[in-house]
Amino acid sequence: MLTSSLCAQEAPRPRRSQQAGVMQTLGTTRVEVRYSRPSARGRELFGALVPWGRVWTPGADTATNVTFSRPVRVNGQPLDAGTYSLWTIPAESRWTIIFSSAHPVWHLPYPSGQDVLRVESASRQGTHMELLTFYFPTVDGLTGELVMHWGTTVVPITIEAER
Repeated sequence: MLTSSLCAQEAPRPRRSQQAGVMQTLGTTRVEVRYSRPSARGRELFGALVPWGRVWTPGADTATNVTFSRPVRVNGQPLDAGTYSLWTIPAESRWTIIFSSAHPVWHLPYPSGQDVLRVESASRQGTHMELLTFYFPTVDGLTGELVMHWGTTVVPITIEAER
């Protein structure tokens, strides 16, 4: 039997930055991104809330994780199968994307010394996206473009599965 004190307890409040994920198969390789989705809420995002030139994990609370079921090439560079936390160094036109062996980890501080791969990506402008979103707008057999999109900033990452 429930006591009146248990019945009177309020349900926990939902987190402002909800958990999300995207999965895509490239050939026989499964690529999965797990992240939390902060909202823009009218704020100036890049160069303000997220400073240029400083390490940032795209998300809130825990660091974004990316899992590859088999080895891949990311922007042409090899990366072993496994789970990695994802970090970035935003810049006005070129971003550094960092895959770290530290996972799961909180979004601060950056786990320096555990980088597995760093690649660069040219950002572009897109339509406004209120919530941080990862998606695959293009997939062609073994290759796909994973995009991080928040506000009007789009940062593409090319992922190629092994044959």
